[in-house]
Amino acid sequence: DGYFYQRVSECRYSSKDLQGIEFIDSYVFNQAENIRFNSTVGKFVGYTELGVKNAEAWNKGPELAGELGELERFCKHNADLHYST
Repeated sequence: DGYFYQRVSECRYSSKDLQGIEFIDSYVFNQAENIRFNSTVGKFVGYTELGVKNAEAWNKGPELAGELGELERFCKHNADLHYST
């Protein structure tokens, strides 16, 4: 009954080297991932018809610059906290 929207942002730490950090930002609607930003790929990728359209638009707009900054702002900034736990 109704719609389900979820956004999941995560940092994946594969080594203590700051170059081994990956930022993933996924947009999910009704349990289907529509679009994902991956810092390793460096752009949005769509997985549904709507997601592909959004990815094309977001890769040309200010959304891409905002996501590219999250690796530095969110993941690398918190790397010491992650490794200390």
